[in-house]
Amino acid sequence: MQEHNQPEEPLLASPEGRLLLAGAILALGYTFWLWIKLFLSPEESQLLIGITATGLLFGRATAMVFGYSVRMGHSTVIPICIIIETIMVLILYPLFVFSWRRLLVINRLKKLFDRTQRAAERHKEKVRKYGVIGLFLFVWFPFWMTGPVVGSVIGFLLGLRVWLNITIVLAGTYVAIFCWAFFLRQLHEQVASYSSYATMILVILLICAVIGGHLLARRPRKNKT
Repeated sequence: MQEHNQPEEPLLASPEGRLLLAGAILALGYTFWLWIKLFLSPEESQLLIGITATGLLFGRATAMVFGYSVRMGHSTVIPICIIIETIMVLILYPLFVFSWRRLLVINRLKKLFDRTQRAAERHKEKVRKYGVIGLFLFVWFPFWMTGPVVGSVIGFLLGLRVWLNITIVLAGTYVAIFCWAFFLRQLHEQVASYSSYATMILVILLICAVIGGHLLARRPRKNKT
């Protein structure tokens, strides 16, 4: 008898691998668009890079307030936030799964994935009670550590199929972005009526809140060690 050892499936051939490839293509396309804008409209490109960096570092709410504070409209702020959050899910979710399965471990992302997993474990049972509707609402609600990346990890821990998980997470994310957009635009207009500097102060306060949230999230782990 001859034993036929089936070769392991390449990472990029798996569902998570295809998501990662799609995320990389979207990220490259978006970067190329920013690069083109840098030549066509240098001043606008700086603002676009600013809202992109703010979204990546401090989340959608801070990015939106920043965008509205520099006189961007819904037609610019909403698509950019959608692209940023989509890229984050399509890249970080597959990398988390690869790390979980010990197929590909990136040491620099280990702390991020550990925090994400802890947040997902805390909320997993709450989401399980309501199934996919619970996952949608979890991503949609504007609470701390209820974003799309954590939501996608919860879906993975609950055993949802990859495409169902990502579809629910991205749908909840897009609805959340539209809700945030109209709320924050109204807030921006009210705050701006008091002072031209008030909106930038709001951005700074949101950044401080995000940093404070990260520090508080790390305290229990440090106290145990």
